[in-house]
Amino acid sequence: MDKREILRRVDHTQLQAYATWEDIVKLCDEAIANQTASVCVPPAYVKRIHDTYGEKINICTVVGFPLGYSVTEAKAAETRRALADGANEIDMVVNISDVKNGMYDQVEKEIRTLKEICGDRVLKVIIETCYLTEEEKIAMCRAVTDAGADYIKTSTGFGTGGATLADVRLFREHIGKNVKIKAAGGISTVEDLEAFVREGCDRIGTSRAVGLLSQ
Repeated sequence: MDKREILRRVDHTQLQAYATWEDIVKLCDEAIANQTASVCVPPAYVKRIHDTYGEKINICTVVGFPLGYSVTEAKAAETRRALADGANEIDMVVNISDVKNGMYDQVEKEIRTLKEICGDRVLKVIIETCYLTEEEKIAMCRAVTDAGADYIKTSTGFGTGGATLADVRLFREHIGKNVKIKAAGGISTVEDLEAFVREGCDRIGTSRAVGLLSQ
């Protein structure tokens, strides 16, 4: 598989709590050089990246990350600020407690609220598959679809497990035609990258792709 085909799907990611500006600059320079889909970065760095790189880079950031149990009003405020600072894409974490409590309508309502704030900009919805049953995953496919979000995303990378090909296949079976798939978490080899692309992932969240594909 052509490495450029993979890289154009990669959200080049640095979300560690201890990420320094030097780390972020390295990430952004690599993303530009390799023409990745975006950089996925902590919200606190969005404005500085935008001020430094302008339109040369597509900025993605996270909301309600990584645990998801912030109240909707807090996620809405995070989203507005991130967009104002220069983000073009938002990766939100659903309220996993609401999912486990069967409050699917509430989860859908929250996703819809954030999508209304995003407007034409991209909203990806992290459902953190490692904590969910198959029934709950299917319910989240419906919620993401019905709320009008752009992507369903497997994982934060900070949970007990990451993306699996089985979950991507399950998503494909149950999401609406306008919803795309992002896999993230534990994708650590070229073989992994190729497998997730072949399974239909439009985006892959990883910190490793640039290094792996430049070897």
